[in-house]
Amino acid sequence: MLQNLTGWHFLIILVVVLLLFGAPKLPGLARSLGQSMKIFKSEIKSDAVEPDPNAPAQPSGNTGHNASTTSGPTAAGPADPAVKP
Repeated sequence: MLQNLTGWHFLIILVVVLLLFGAPKLPGLARSLGQSMKIFKSEIKSDAVEPDPNAPAQPSGNTGHNASTTSGPTAAGPADPAVKP
């Protein structure tokens, strides 16, 4: 989309922005844009770090149990929530 824009295009856009907002308001406009981007980035990072509260708890670390190495059938006991009596 922006592949065909050259330096002249950006210069014309800068002149139009200067005409619309005026030179004294540009630093405040840039500052508010920067703050908005900082808030946006922090919200994106915090959403990526927070676990889903509805997701089942995952054990952290290696418990030493590997289902592929067990031999023979395993019986589900009463502690298994998937088995109903």
